[in-house]
Amino acid sequence: MKTNLITVLLMITLPFFTFNTAQDSSSNFTPSIVDYYAFEKLTIEVKNYRKDRLINWSTFEKFSKNANTIILDTRSKEMYDKKHIKGAIHLNFSDFTQDNLAQIIPSFHTRVLIYCNNNIDNEPIFFASKISLPKKETQPKPISLALNIPTFITLYGYGYKNVYELSELISSLDRKITFEGTAI
Repeated sequence: MKTNLITVLLMITLPFFTFNTAQDSSSNFTPSIVDYYAFEKLTIEVKNYRKDRLINWSTFEKFSKNANTIILDTRSKEMYDKKHIKGAIHLNFSDFTQDNLAQIIPSFHTRVLIYCNNNIDNEPIFFASKISLPKKETQPKPISLALNIPTFITLYGYGYKNVYELSELISSLDRKITFEGTAI
């Protein structure tokens, strides 16, 4: 019987994962490959690392001109195609895998600049802010659910540590930023 690569990798790596197996003892199923606790640990590690990687537009633009740098847009393909920062390449966040990332990011040393909807103002169609508005009984203030955060954490988790995140909110009407796409 031929064993595929995924099966071999799972056999090698599964013993190192910790799974939440709190379940009915009568259940007979294989738990998913979801390790919330490892992700939580990674998030804590990234928290301190990320704070020195938040950059303003001036630095973002300067970095983008370097040969070993890419601008990565992880929004939906539909929104990327319509309007994105000039020069950005696309990989939808839901398509992040080790192989897909390796195809667009040539090396772990490549500088990766990221931005998301929450960086562009005055453009609610193509850059709709991801904000959870307060709910009186459960949530006292708005929560930013920016795509930059999971993008940064996930890139770091895959080994891409030369990541910088745009920290500035820029008006889509500001002449210092150039867009391209079918809606331009």
